[in-house]
Amino acid sequence: PILVTREHVASMKPGSVLIDLAVEQGGNVEGSELGKVVVTDNGVKIVGHANYPSRIAESASLLYAKNLLALLQSLHDKEKGIALNWDDEIVKAIALTRDGQVVHPAFADAVREVQTV
Repeated sequence: PILVTREHVASMKPGSVLIDLAVEQGGNVEGSELGKVVVTDNGVKIVGHANYPSRIAESASLLYAKNLLALLQSLHDKEKGIALNWDDEIVKAIALTRDGQVVHPAFADAVREVQTV
């Protein structure tokens, strides 16, 4: 069903963007077109891309890779190599063990469960 009418679109400010996630099933935004980005007379963009999950996967993968690289760079020192600051909250959140002891509470619970089975 149409949820956003032409009147709604016409009342929006120039530069506004509408993404019609239902465009493949006929659309929820009046004026959307499958596979196209429509720019209205008043400068509103109506995005009608197909198959959003396939578009998001690439973006999510790139974002994950960038975040993982930033994490690894924060754990490395050019002079010392691996350089963990055990007081850093990120290191505390990702460390499972230290000096032979389990230090992450959730991991400790999982280890206890496995040991009791």
